[in-house]
Amino acid sequence: MTAATTATLLLPERERFGGQRLSEDLGRRLARADRVARTGDPLARVLDVLPRGWPVAAATRQRDARDAAHAAWLRADPAYVRPDLNGARLLSYGQALALDEAAAADFLRSLKPLFGDAGFTIDAPVPSRWYLRLPQGARLPVFATPETALGADLFEHLPDAADSSPEGRRWRSLLSEAQVTLHNHPRNAARIAAGLAPVNSLWFWGAGVLPDHVRTTYARIYSDDEALTALGALAGADAAALPPRWSAGEGDLAVDLRRARDLQALERDWLAPLAAELDAGRIGRIALDFADGEAFELARGQRWRFWRRPLRSLQP
Repeated sequence: MTAATTATLLLPERERFGGQRLSEDLGRRLARADRVARTGDPLARVLDVLPRGWPVAAATRQRDARDAAHAAWLRADPAYVRPDLNGARLLSYGQALALDEAAAADFLRSLKPLFGDAGFTIDAPVPSRWYLRLPQGARLPVFATPETALGADLFEHLPDAADSSPEGRRWRSLLSEAQVTLHNHPRNAARIAAGLAPVNSLWFWGAGVLPDHVRTTYARIYSDDEALTALGALAGADAAALPPRWSAGEGDLAVDLRRARDLQALERDWLAPLAAELDAGRIGRIALDFADGEAFELARGQRWRFWRRPLRSLQP
């Protein structure tokens, strides 16, 4: 088996770690590393997608059902929206709602006439991921990702809320009708009685068609971002959910740790084990790619740069 020659960690902006202190070993390694200023989307350095874009719905549909070709796709994921004094907030969506196949099918049975009359087919090959099949060339407003809207005022993230175009009005109307249908669904009374959040809305996002090509130099891609893993699978990588910690494997590796906030846990679970692999010669290079454009590239020969003073924190 060939060991990984490169391990790339995608990390958040350095300021997300605040004033957390680096350990002596990590501070010394980072001080001796090569520092590189990067530009552009870090995900584009992991995956080369043409045409440019991030067609989440088509990519996840292909992984889920293998039928994404020759159509455009839009995610219409189940969601829980809670009204408050200032409007409403998206509090949960998709997998977090813990739907099984029977529940998803029951909800969709009520929604199919609404979307069928609009010319779209809605289905769910996976209970947490619902899809609308759209005609090729369908015109759509801009949809926000659910992660962007989670916990925020719903009306700030509705499809083109300030757009008075026919497309904007059409999708706002479809969402409103879907919310009424779901609010009145008997499944929701049962969910509330069981202490579960109701499914009272949908979240439209990720529109697009399958890209012409997706390529990557990485053999393995680990991420909790389903778009990254779905597109990685299209590129032929072994793309999987983020494991709790480093484990050895074959081929170059990209690890999506953009949600990391605890520097001590990051070092314990990822940086220290990878550094040990580097010291043993089983990895040739480690790249720490921060979302603010700063990158540290670690290599074994850098241990001779002993005159550099250790860094104390990641603060810019």
